[in-house]
Amino acid sequence: MADRGLLIVISGFAGSGKGTVVKQILADRPDRCSLSTSVTTRLPRPGEEEGVSYFFRTKEEFERMIRDDELIEYARYVSNYYGTPKAWVEQKMKEGVDVILEIEIQGAMNIKKMYPDAVLIFLMPPGADELKKRLVGRGTEDAATVRARLARACEEAEGIEKYDYLVVNDEVETCAGKIEMIADAERLKTGRQDQLIRRMRQGLEKFRA
Repeated sequence: MADRGLLIVISGFAGSGKGTVVKQILADRPDRCSLSTSVTTRLPRPGEEEGVSYFFRTKEEFERMIRDDELIEYARYVSNYYGTPKAWVEQKMKEGVDVILEIEIQGAMNIKKMYPDAVLIFLMPPGADELKKRLVGRGTEDAATVRARLARACEEAEGIEKYDYLVVNDEVETCAGKIEMIADAERLKTGRQDQLIRRMRQGLEKFRA
């Protein structure tokens, strides 16, 4: 049986490049990592696909999922709901696959309560001016939404210390590599090596005086 996979939570300001970095990690480790597809009530952006980018649901459908306890966590962000489907995540971890959750700070804190051994990573651009440049450069939102996202970033900056790791996204491949190293180190922690420790103890029993 494969060792249980890690639950890796990646958060960051809108425009910090979370999606691009996660895509790089998945390309580097296609058999070891999987991205949890979130459920959202926001409208699809150009090029986004149902069941790949997100599961797009109405507000009524999302609230039904809340009532039926089908989500690990959920939060409201800039007038829309976002949530993580429970059954899919649990199955992947059972198979030994590291599951990446790309969620905002409120959801990350809820995840940590439910899964104390989850690995929380906050992704950040090199500076505030670069963050605004990236948001404007995306060209997917109007000026009012950009202002709302920057205002939200001011609030999110107050919670960075609650994360286990902080990684600056200056160059995508370097940033992804750092997160991969974090995952490798986490897997080597004694608390995650129960099967190996148990096998060693059992093997040593024949040498007991």
